[in-house]
Amino acid sequence: MVHEQMPLIQDLQTEEWWKDVTVPMLETVRRRLRALVKLIEKAQRKPIYTDFEDEIGGETAIELPGFATPDSFERFRAKTRQFLREHENDLVIHKLRMNEPLTATDLQELERMLATSGMAKPEHLAKAKGESNELGLFVRSLVGLDREAAKKALASFMTGKTLTSNQIEFVNLIVEYLTEHGVMEAGLLYESPFTDLNPQGPEGIFNSTQVDELIALLFQVRERAVA
Repeated sequence: MVHEQMPLIQDLQTEEWWKDVTVPMLETVRRRLRALVKLIEKAQRKPIYTDFEDEIGGETAIELPGFATPDSFERFRAKTRQFLREHENDLVIHKLRMNEPLTATDLQELERMLATSGMAKPEHLAKAKGESNELGLFVRSLVGLDREAAKKALASFMTGKTLTSNQIEFVNLIVEYLTEHGVMEAGLLYESPFTDLNPQGPEGIFNSTQVDELIALLFQVRERAVA
């Protein structure tokens, strides 16, 4: 068990690893090393006592944006997500979840469904198209990809390669993201949790040809939601 995590343990003992460390990076370390805690030899420690009084200062009002009342578009997004999940077997929604290419007719049907649902005002649909560039991409971001469809989208990348455990975990993170969000911009490969595996992102794990292949596959997944 220790041997499997030894590269990480050694990295943690360097100053370089701790530069610009993030909470997701520390969470990854916690998850990967928590099973080793039981192997640490126990040693008796003397208790440490403190004797001090808390001091309470004056009140300060703090605004918490995350707890604010959602605006009408956020309510529309939440209701639309629920509506789409209830209708995920409809042809257009099914095609989006299964990463099947859409036609212009599919997008028209998708817009008709949302418009006649009673939840989408014209300004909501206009904003949805503007935020995601395409209505299909907006809907895909709400329903995500079927997990098997996400795996299938990455299958060609893994076929014929002998991948390391870090490379497999990197690909699995992409599958997880696509399953939840439906599409993925290539720039996210250079952010956490991908940089938790290697600070350089995909370049630190794959060669340049493989990185280009991954980015091309992400583009293909995106284009299948665009007519």
